[in-house]
Amino acid sequence: MRLATLRTPDGTAAARLDGDTYTLIEGCDDVSELLADPDWREVAAAATGTTVPASAADLATLLPAPGKVICAGLNYATHIREMGRELPTYPTLFAKFADSLTGPYDEVVAPAEDPMLDWECELGVAIGADAYRVAEEDAAGCIAGYTVVNDVSMRGFQRRTGEWLQGKIWQSSTPVGPVLVTADEFDPGDAAITTRVNGRLMQQANTGDLVFTAAKLVAYVSTIVTLRAGDLLLTGTPGGVGLARDPQVFLRAGDVVEVEVAGLGRLENRFVAG
Repeated sequence: MRLATLRTPDGTAAARLDGDTYTLIEGCDDVSELLADPDWREVAAAATGTTVPASAADLATLLPAPGKVICAGLNYATHIREMGRELPTYPTLFAKFADSLTGPYDEVVAPAEDPMLDWECELGVAIGADAYRVAEEDAAGCIAGYTVVNDVSMRGFQRRTGEWLQGKIWQSSTPVGPVLVTADEFDPGDAAITTRVNGRLMQQANTGDLVFTAAKLVAYVSTIVTLRAGDLLLTGTPGGVGLARDPQVFLRAGDVVEVEVAGLGRLENRFVAG
């Protein structure tokens, strides 16, 4: 299945995508709320609510209210090497907050306070069942599905200290979507992932280059804290970020960034002056 959160005249609603039509899932305001129901698969599959043509749908951020957004940094071998580092023994983790998320086609503010605005295409992992101290071989059963994320980074703020948080949590700066593709319909270990800026290819990789796979990350993080249904994991970005280029390239107001994961869909966001 393919699930999304749509904006409607009455607020937002979770929906199932069937071909070129969304069917609203009655009683669910968004996919975060849907995944909190242990029977979310059956509820989504059985939905027969109002339909909306995909061409007319206004998509909100896929998971507007995750309890946790946990991100892995330096997780593609190519990106690690371009940053001049050795492959890690353990994941590098940081967090985001729900307020930092935005829709797959929404405008993103380029803040005047930081001219070092960068792109990061990522595979997102949505948790579908509570997971605490799960083994790697059992982790797949806790994953609801996968989505596309652009972990937009304010590099100037990120590099002010040795901690990354302040460069990663700006308001409405992280597009997520357009849909959640359930785990039974997507192979997270073999998917092309790309970023284009104003049509120019900037990142091109395959999720098979991940050092720590989705299952490994679920197992590792769940050793530390319970992952709840509706939580979101970001798996890191491949090589080709603006910071690592020579000369460096950063985003400006007017730029359009497209992030795509084959089989999951594409984000397209215009950056505007703040």
